[in-house]
Amino acid sequence: MQLNMTDAPDNSPRIIKKYPNRRLYDTAISSYITLDDVKSLVRDNVRFYIQDAKTGEDITRSILLQIILEQEAAGEPIFSSEVLAQLIRFYGDTLQGILASYFERSLGLFSKQQEDARAKMYNPISFMTDIAEQNITLWKDMQESFFRATLPNKSIDIGKDNKKNSSVDEDNKA
Repeated sequence: MQLNMTDAPDNSPRIIKKYPNRRLYDTAISSYITLDDVKSLVRDNVRFYIQDAKTGEDITRSILLQIILEQEAAGEPIFSSEVLAQLIRFYGDTLQGILASYFERSLGLFSKQQEDARAKMYNPISFMTDIAEQNITLWKDMQESFFRATLPNKSIDIGKDNKKNSSVDEDNKA
């Protein structure tokens, strides 16, 4: 089925309703769609949400998880069994919220880098240097956030300690 891969005219997200017969109805095109069609909407960055037609409940996450499950079972999985086990261990842990934020930021950065890679293929050395610098900065920021969350009474600043130590070394040389 050919979908119109745009947001609703007023820039609001498309509404997809899931009926008790398990069928998905896209209200923007007034037609039933499949999970593959939903996957296409995701890939095309179309904003949407899926609601249970009977209760009105937002069930977008569960449908997206269903798509991930099918993708994982069908081909080369992204998540190994060990990664999945580690994810399960984080549920209910005090650091669960931090992990969710970490994933969101990491995937956002990865997506941005992927876009940049496609745009900057003409100068790969400069591009790789930029990525390495961004990764180092992001890693330091995330470590700092993690340590602040776990040790709220201590001031931790990753990277500045190294600068202090190098200035102390230079003072000792003088």
